[in-house]
Amino acid sequence: MNKQDSVYEFNHIQRYIMQMRPLLRKEALFSDGTADYRQPVEPEAGEEVAIRFRTAKDNVDIVWLCDGERQYKMKKAETAGEFDYYEVKITLGEEPFCYYFKVVTGLLCVYFDRYGVSKEAREQYCFRIIPGFSTPDWSKGAVMYQILVDRFYNGDTSNDVLTDEYFYIRTTSKRMEDWEQCPSDFSVAEFYGGDLEGVRQKLDYLQGLGVEVIYFNPLFVSPSNHKYDIQDYDYIDPHYGVILEDDGMLLSGGVTDNRRATRHVNRVTNRKNLEASNRFFAKLVEEIHARGMRVILDGVFNHCGSFNKWLDREEIYTLTGDYEKGAFISEESPYRSFFKFRDEHAWPFNTTYEGWWGHDTLPKLNYEDSEKLYDYIMRIAAKWVSPPYNVDGWRLDVAADLGHSPEINHKFWRDFRTAVKTANPDAIILAEHYGDPKEWLENGDQWDTVMNYDAFMEPLTWFLTGLEKHSDEAKPELLGSAKDFEGAMRHYMASFQTSQLLCAMNELSNHDHSRFMTRTNGKVGRAAVLGTHAASEGVRPAVFREAVVVQMTWPGAPTVYYGDEAGLCGFTDPDNRRTYPWGKEDVVLVDFHRDIIHIHKENPALRTGSLKFLKGGENLLCYARFNRSQQFVVLLNNGGTERSIELEVWPAGIPREAVLERIMITNEAGYSLMPRRYELKDGVLSIELQKQSAVILRCEIGPQN
Repeated sequence: MNKQDSVYEFNHIQRYIMQMRPLLRKEALFSDGTADYRQPVEPEAGEEVAIRFRTAKDNVDIVWLCDGERQYKMKKAETAGEFDYYEVKITLGEEPFCYYFKVVTGLLCVYFDRYGVSKEAREQYCFRIIPGFSTPDWSKGAVMYQILVDRFYNGDTSNDVLTDEYFYIRTTSKRMEDWEQCPSDFSVAEFYGGDLEGVRQKLDYLQGLGVEVIYFNPLFVSPSNHKYDIQDYDYIDPHYGVILEDDGMLLSGGVTDNRRATRHVNRVTNRKNLEASNRFFAKLVEEIHARGMRVILDGVFNHCGSFNKWLDREEIYTLTGDYEKGAFISEESPYRSFFKFRDEHAWPFNTTYEGWWGHDTLPKLNYEDSEKLYDYIMRIAAKWVSPPYNVDGWRLDVAADLGHSPEINHKFWRDFRTAVKTANPDAIILAEHYGDPKEWLENGDQWDTVMNYDAFMEPLTWFLTGLEKHSDEAKPELLGSAKDFEGAMRHYMASFQTSQLLCAMNELSNHDHSRFMTRTNGKVGRAAVLGTHAASEGVRPAVFREAVVVQMTWPGAPTVYYGDEAGLCGFTDPDNRRTYPWGKEDVVLVDFHRDIIHIHKENPALRTGSLKFLKGGENLLCYARFNRSQQFVVLLNNGGTERSIELEVWPAGIPREAVLERIMITNEAGYSLMPRRYELKDGVLSIELQKQSAVILRCEIGPQN
């Protein structure tokens, strides 16, 4: 046989094989790190773990699990419904185990990783098991609520910051008499009087809303209303807690002493006030725990404040005579090494310390040169998650910026994790981070997870509003682009392990970015230019509700920024820090949050289940959350017209002839829990979607698979 005949015969055989072989049903291929595809989900070193992969029934010849150069042949362990489940068992070592799948059918070979199906193996998207790493079970899918305390509720007027009580950042403190007044453009010293007693009085509201975790912006002693410039890490600020003594006098009612210039010194350095505030906080946490909720504190360890007792630039601690001299006051200060002074020979010597981003009110902490500082913060890390406070974790401010080198940064967070987990193994460590967090997450020895900007807030904001998260920029090409949304989500979610993703903080708004409701109006700019009134002009509540539907049905911990649920608007900082509108809430929007939080909490598939994108389109987002016993289909039409769609939903494990029940719909008119049934035809859903609407569908019957 000549060469030409050989090629002809080979091609003929190939065509015959392909004709005899059913086409590979790529939509059926699936695996992730949830309990349906990995047992145990969070294995220990030396433990055997069973890994599963799903294919269509009788559709593939062989499935391999690949670990670098090694391949493990998977055996068909189960056939259920129209799916086959392949399995292999691996005994883990001490190091992370990375893998992907290779699927062969006939002459076709494809790969499956955290991003999805590919023609080539992609190491950057490998699945990863970190032996011994786990995140707290309570945090997976937990509903969180963020509170900037000064703006939430004033429960105790006796601890209010007074007008002219002290001077800070070119201005004196100001007690705001009008709760509803918007913050001014430079509002660091404007105080509305919100406090922890106010939070305590609103616990019924938070519990009724369905909140499971309260995340507090910083609570420690600080001269600002945001408190990211801490004076003393050992104490809760008495302005948030309890003031028993004022200028040496026991308080029996309102403040009457007019000597305000020195009052701040006494109020926030007085040991009785500090200890009383700590006791109050411990009791508050105890009450929150008794209600089945948890508490996360904001840890600001990259920098402190110029008021800090270690620096004491404003000399408030020197005035008391009860504290050692600060590094700004004396070269002999025991805290001198806590800060990096750029020129020890400059005059005056104490004006040359390093500030974070150049801000002299935010002195950067110098861990490289001070073992004493390092050990102190490790003690603080353990103190607040231990009795009598028993806090449930830390949110870490600008965590990637800490230290002066990557080496010290990673060492610090490894030691921080050890300190926290030794004191409270069930505490969570959650970092603020922009960009790829992989180097802090991939070995499971630093952070548990992050505030989820890249794999949640940003892609969703672009898709639904076409705006950047500060309202600083518009990109019309990203508005309604399901392709860009899906691509960003797949890429950035691959940086997480499943257990890290399920507790990532999924926010629509927070204290650093514009309110999501404001983003829906499409206005680019800030309050200083556009005016505070513009933040609520032209907003589209229907689009905001679409966003909340995604937030409550997406993998992660849905986190509500105080007031979002009440319809609060605002451009970026400080306009996003308006007070909660008690008595003027959008009560329908509050009810909507309460209802959708209930849906999220009561359905395991929405808390810890798998995610699968279904076929979407321009302004059309379709995806499924599912496990082996529950399946949900979520659809969003962000367009300005109604549309009819037909959608294959069987890849979510839904039987082809099942009935889906609508459990929620939102549209321009509002929202409804009125049920409606949709009968599938051969695994295809036919549905009419109203403009700017979202629908949540649930499979009524447990599938065979």
